[in-house]
Amino acid sequence: MIESTAGVMAALVGISAFYFWFAKATRWKLFDYLIPLIWIYATPMVLRNVGVLPGASPAYDVLRHFGLPMVITLLLLPIDIAAVVRIMGKGVLVMLLGTVGVMVGAPIGLLVVKGWLAPDAWMGFGALAGSWIGGTGNMAAVAAMIDTPPEQFGLAILADTAIYVGWLPLLLASKSFADRFNRWARVPEGRLRQMEIAAAAYHREERPPSTPDILYLLAIALGVTWLAGWVAPLLPQLGQVVADNGQVSYVISTSFWQVMLWTTLGILLSFTPARNIASSHSVAMAILYVFVARMGASASLEGVGQAIPFVAGAAIWIVIHGLFCLLGARLFRVDIHSVAIASAANIGAAASAPVVAAHHRESLIPVSVLMAMLGYAIGSLAGFGAAQLCRLAAGL
Repeated sequence: MIESTAGVMAALVGISAFYFWFAKATRWKLFDYLIPLIWIYATPMVLRNVGVLPGASPAYDVLRHFGLPMVITLLLLPIDIAAVVRIMGKGVLVMLLGTVGVMVGAPIGLLVVKGWLAPDAWMGFGALAGSWIGGTGNMAAVAAMIDTPPEQFGLAILADTAIYVGWLPLLLASKSFADRFNRWARVPEGRLRQMEIAAAAYHREERPPSTPDILYLLAIALGVTWLAGWVAPLLPQLGQVVADNGQVSYVISTSFWQVMLWTTLGILLSFTPARNIASSHSVAMAILYVFVARMGASASLEGVGQAIPFVAGAAIWIVIHGLFCLLGARLFRVDIHSVAIASAANIGAAASAPVVAAHHRESLIPVSVLMAMLGYAIGSLAGFGAAQLCRLAAGL
């Protein structure tokens, strides 16, 4: 067993780095379907269950208390909400309606399959809701807010990957019937041209990070972590819940307030020059992958048998999200390109939205990233709301 804190941290970081290197070095098609994220979670889980990694370590505590708040803060830092609204117009409303579809679909999907799942499966659905509204960072944030067990977090990652494999090709294929869809949605003439003019006027300089940039990012992220950790315990805990074993918990807990403070401070900082610091997203994602490895190392193999019904519930759920996106297109008269990007910004976040934009309309690649970042801003709170709907659906 690797017991030292340094050894455990080296293992988690090494596993995270290895799969990105391996995917790039081999170029195996397998990684198009089973993305590095799922391997980064699964490998530490296996190593923990065969006794190589410990079930508990100070390294895990460090990542929980410092890694996650840094991730949320840095993901939100580059958001430009005004630019998204200016370029996408009513496409933003479609994305928000798609978010409502995720929130509504979560308890419905759970109700259909809950007979085959553990009583705490609602926490896994809640974590997945965070991912499908914002991204993996929001999945981790919602999991922290509701104290999702590592096994349920793993099922959420598995379902996220499985649904993504089917949903992304559908969003890409939607381009082939753009004309018919746009007539059905009654898209106004000139909408696409206006979007492309606004997108062409948007300019964001991309540059490699300097040493001061990295120091600025660390100072901001750790400052937010400290401030939230100081303020959150002072805020009231609401909605007391007493479990069968007598254990008391709260719907609005200190963990909830911490995530809300990270999110609020990150959004506020995005309106300052801090938004222009280079590579905040890359630094955040690097930390996030190590955090996911940490979740895997804390999990047992007990939840694997629930994978099929969990994914089946997620499949029902994604259909409901799609119907809400179609409703948004019809109500707001929005083109198929914007609808596909809006759905990708929800379901696949910053990893998928540019891929869909590149296939549909290359000029919209920059704004697709901004839309995904908008999902980061609302993902934690909306995901928490979806989790509470799932808790009610579970009868708790």
